[in-house]
Amino acid sequence: MSLGTAAREADPAPAATPGGAGVTPAPPAVRRISLLTRFKRDKSMLIMTLPAVLLLVVFAYIPMAGNIIAWQRFSPYTGFLHSPWVGWDNFARVFSNPDFINAVQNTLTITVFQLVFYFPVPIVLALLLNSVLSPRLKTSIQAIVYLPHFFSWVLVITIFQQMFGGAGLISQVLRAAGREPLAIMTDPSTFLLLITSQSIWKDAGWGIIIFLAALSTVDPAQYEAAAVDGAGRWRRMWHITLPAMRPVVILLLILRLGDSLSVGFEQLYLQRDAIGAATTEVIDTYVYFQGVQYGDWGFAAAAGLMKGVVSLALVLGANKLAHVFGEAGVYKRS
Repeated sequence: MSLGTAAREADPAPAATPGGAGVTPAPPAVRRISLLTRFKRDKSMLIMTLPAVLLLVVFAYIPMAGNIIAWQRFSPYTGFLHSPWVGWDNFARVFSNPDFINAVQNTLTITVFQLVFYFPVPIVLALLLNSVLSPRLKTSIQAIVYLPHFFSWVLVITIFQQMFGGAGLISQVLRAAGREPLAIMTDPSTFLLLITSQSIWKDAGWGIIIFLAALSTVDPAQYEAAAVDGAGRWRRMWHITLPAMRPVVILLLILRLGDSLSVGFEQLYLQRDAIGAATTEVIDTYVYFQGVQYGDWGFAAAAGLMKGVVSLALVLGANKLAHVFGEAGVYKRS
């Protein structure tokens, strides 16, 4: 007897079905819920989100129609209905303008620098704060670190000026000691460190809250079981804590990439005169000065529209990369 014959004799025959012998029955059909049924089921949640949707439509989607002025020599006195069309001339001017290229380079430089030196800070602080055993001490530290998030950029820059400016506290101490005062607030070479330090002091507390919320979902029994199995503190963090934070980290990283071309208009605008436009000029400030200050509305709209298109491409690309690594990202696969 051959091996194939023995295998066929050993395998049981497929069960017969009413539709024919040896045919595998089809899986049960999935019952689809009608749109009306889903609306009735989720009516309360839809009503709750309706004000936010209206605000988004009124202040985000309807103003997108104004991007039409990117193809016009727009004047606010004649309106977009009577402004002459120039086609793609504004976009050609954008890509051939050396000042715009400099603004793009400054924007990308600030984005990459803060992505490396600012984005990991809330993660590290959340891990350190999560290891604090005393709930009262943890709450106190969290409140102190989170407080600057409520300060405006005017107040933040004023505080830094009073501390690190030419007439600030540290400079006065150095003068009293016979040393040269600091020039951090006006030195282009330390500009990246300055704005990154300001961003960390102001907004790191907000990131800590988000990551601590992700860590709160971890079952303490997992840490206890890992400790019983002999896992030390670092192994527990690597195999339990960091995997719990990974979806939130990827989500915030995607949103950060989508917002990478918006590096803080108010923060940079307030320090533009002190440090110089060559160093502080980014896309947002450039669009503001070209459109509002100099009245070249069509050119500014074209530059802003290109920024929006690139930001959308970054979000979609990063989200697709998250899907490749098995994460949900901003939205799941269709």
